[in-house]
Amino acid sequence: MAPVVTARHNVTYAELSTWPDDGRRYELYDGEVSVVPAPLPRHQLAALELHHLLHEYASAQGALVIASPIDIVFTETNVLQPDIVVFTPRRRHHVELDAAIRVRPDVAVEVISPSTERNDRGRKLAWFQRFEVPEYWILAPVEERLELLKLRKASYIRPRIFRRGDVFRSEVLAGFSCPVESLFPW
Repeated sequence: MAPVVTARHNVTYAELSTWPDDGRRYELYDGEVSVVPAPLPRHQLAALELHHLLHEYASAQGALVIASPIDIVFTETNVLQPDIVVFTPRRRHHVELDAAIRVRPDVAVEVISPSTERNDRGRKLAWFQRFEVPEYWILAPVEERLELLKLRKASYIRPRIFRRGDVFRSEVLAGFSCPVESLFPW
């Protein structure tokens, strides 16, 4: 008699979208469900400061900036929720306002927390690289720094790290810059 083999059920975005809204944020990694914990106040304050600056930039340049919760459906079994995504003026037309986003953003931002740092720097970074997100920003509110990972030849190059006293500049978002200390008003 053959041994019992348990098939792992992969969840798809179609299935995930039918789940009731229970207040949790879910991500899919090759069909594996990951629950994203609620952020802490420091995380939210830093995310709001950066979102505000990106919103001002987007309004002036014709770009599109969206804060989480928002599903980015890379494939039916790979769905991530970055804290902030930005689409350049050249690519914003790919986003349908009444449908799930099914194209890669030009910039994905994660604000790390103790409970998410390992995933944000590991598996999530690998997925953004795999789906060729041109820039990945990691905002670290406890350490008060912003890291810029730029995609070159299908791999992220070593991150550029910006701290208080530095001016952060994006290569993908032409003309976007901000003093790093403006992200940490506490």
